[in-house]
Amino acid sequence: MRALRDEFQRFLLEYQFGLAEVETKIGILREEFLHMHDYNPIEHVSSRVKSPDSLVEKVTRKGIDPGFPSIRENITDVAGIRVTVSFVADAYRLFDLLTQQDDITIRTVKDYIAEPKANGYKSLHVIVDVPVFLSTGRVLVPVEVQFRTIAMDFWASLEHKIYYKFDRQVPAPLLDSLKDAADTAAALDAQMERLHREVHATPAPAVPVVSV
Repeated sequence: MRALRDEFQRFLLEYQFGLAEVETKIGILREEFLHMHDYNPIEHVSSRVKSPDSLVEKVTRKGIDPGFPSIRENITDVAGIRVTVSFVADAYRLFDLLTQQDDITIRTVKDYIAEPKANGYKSLHVIVDVPVFLSTGRVLVPVEVQFRTIAMDFWASLEHKIYYKFDRQVPAPLLDSLKDAADTAAALDAQMERLHREVHATPAPAVPVVSV
């Protein structure tokens, strides 16, 4: 049991190190914007590595073989970082600045801003592989990065609490209200971005296209 525990800890350490690499990249961008530009698009950054209990629950729920190679292959959100930005355009700008770095490899992209989920959820998700150099050699670690506005983040936080409260069996009227709230949040994002452009006299950004 002690050997299994130690192996599990080593397994999670890779993701902690991968997360630290991406956090450093985001932190550098944040500091550059703060000191070298008149506008910093990054409002907040949070990160986590799944707990052993959470990881075991997901492996069981998805019916994945519990071996470490299988987990590495099939679960790509063991390490995650969320970047909360001011405006929708900032989400795509930060996405480009991060993923264009030459040691970052894009694995998958899910653009729930351009195509929201049915319940109204919006966020830009990307799984990137980042190199980590251990004493045993170089390993590529997947890290999930989410970019979302303050309004999107507030809505997602409330939605998560409601789903937890009702054990994912949310009554239909509440689901309808959540969707209405998501539409309101999207309208607020659009209005605030228009005001920002007017204040700074900048043209409206082109419709973003995320490519891999």
